[in-house]
Amino acid sequence: MRIYHSLLNAAKFRKVFDFGEREVAHWFPGHMAKGLKQMRASLRKVDCIIEIHDARIPFSGRNPSFQESLDVRPHILILNKTDLADTSKKQSILKQLDREGVRNVLFTDCLRQRDENVKRIVPLVTELIETGSRFHREEDRSYCLMVIGVPNVGKSSLINAVRRTYLKKGKASKVGGEPGITKAVLTKIQVCERPIIHLLDTPGVLPPRIENIETGMKLALCGTILDHLVGEDVIADYLLFSLNRLERFSYVEKYNLEEPSDDIQHVLKCIAVKLGKTKRVKAITGVVIISKL
Repeated sequence: MRIYHSLLNAAKFRKVFDFGEREVAHWFPGHMAKGLKQMRASLRKVDCIIEIHDARIPFSGRNPSFQESLDVRPHILILNKTDLADTSKKQSILKQLDREGVRNVLFTDCLRQRDENVKRIVPLVTELIETGSRFHREEDRSYCLMVIGVPNVGKSSLINAVRRTYLKKGKASKVGGEPGITKAVLTKIQVCERPIIHLLDTPGVLPPRIENIETGMKLALCGTILDHLVGEDVIADYLLFSLNRLERFSYVEKYNLEEPSDDIQHVLKCIAVKLGKTKRVKAITGVVIISKL
């Protein structure tokens, strides 16, 4: 009966998220145009392009500015962070990408010590290069790959994972949990000896124009945009809205709520209590407990 009552309440939740007067353009720094220019200048020495994107949003936020590069080089799309994604829809994702002309797709979790799909990258790249046209040299048997994508999808983690798999060596690219760790196109990083393969790490580049503000919010939820540019409270509220819209109510049990809620302030208070992130302060009415989140 309680579950039924909770679902009835959930039916009254917001159907549309109020984005207010926010403008997506203000979220994206102008230095990304410089990064894109650097990448285009490096294309002449690249044999294959590896595009990496977040598996949680396979169709949202991929940068169309990359398309002209993908049209003239062999291309692999890697959907990373599968440990955070719903992989039950993998086949439908592959079918949709195939309709869009993207046929070489791998799902990875590059932070795992051993990911079987990471091992498939070098054989697939080698096959694509050797069966395609090489635009800039005929005899050289070494290959240069460029890793591209929006910020914080795991480009540097991919380079380190391939290097760890084939060279048994440690990190060559700095990895971080927020966008913007890689600032410039780096020098070649060797990741394999047979064949000799180098990867170019690149800065994350967002689309110059986001199709709509909801796509921008999805990118923000996945850490592609610095939180403070959007607002941590707005991101948290949009996450709650999305969970309720998808009827994903596992947060209720996880954070000891009585029922699903459409009030982000109430949910944050419950989370603060659950995590012990509260403090006692004096007020006119006496001592009260407030959230530190």
